[in-house]
Amino acid sequence: MRKILAFAAIGAIFSAVTAATASASHSWNGYHWARTANPFTLKMGDNLTTSDWKSHLSITSSDWSKSTVLDTTIGPGQSRNKRCQATAGQDEICNGNYGYNGWLGVATIWLASGSLHITQGTVKVNDSYFSLSQYNYAAEKEHVMCQEVGHTLGLDHQDTSGISLDTCMDYYRNTSDTDTLSTSPNQHDYDELSAIYSHVDTSTTVGAAIANNLPDAVPSWSPASRMSESVYVDHLANGQTLVTYVLWASPFQVNF
Repeated sequence: MRKILAFAAIGAIFSAVTAATASASHSWNGYHWARTANPFTLKMGDNLTTSDWKSHLSITSSDWSKSTVLDTTIGPGQSRNKRCQATAGQDEICNGNYGYNGWLGVATIWLASGSLHITQGTVKVNDSYFSLSQYNYAAEKEHVMCQEVGHTLGLDHQDTSGISLDTCMDYYRNTSDTDTLSTSPNQHDYDELSAIYSHVDTSTTVGAAIANNLPDAVPSWSPASRMSESVYVDHLANGQTLVTYVLWASPFQVNF
């Protein structure tokens, strides 16, 4: 049976925050990498163009590797540009001037059809905003990098109200270099990862090639693809389905 891949995007950290309540569990719909044993190792491809972002990725990799069920390693990226094309079986991490479109960072994952298995992921951080004085802080850059990588592991936000739960998976915004709240995972993040990966699978998507894949597929943002206020679905020519989840921020609403 032909495998169809579904693409899902979430976790854009936006320049303005909308209030929401925290949930006791912050698994992202049970999405996870398939693997046959724990701990597993996920490669993150480094396509970053500055030593600053490379440093933040190094810290993020070290922080998430403190989990008992997974490790992350950093290797050469395969994308080579800010488009951030995905590579099957791993994450690709990119930065670039993506424009004043409302988001600081976006995490994207592809899912195998009929399952919750992540097959590949990308993280993009937006230098258009990080060049501005209100965002150009080391702590806020680390917050964004840590959170977006966390999404590609299968984690949702712990809180989106703007308060700090002292985790990078909340929406607290760091406003100075000495404000270091919410820049790394907390124990609840590690506990949630342990819960998500408490089982093992019969096959693996980590480091695996995926047949009939379209890693460079992008959402059309067309009116016909808009299924709800925040969800777009594109059915691609080869039978794959592209699903994009968008959390809009005011006043940076983008009209497509």
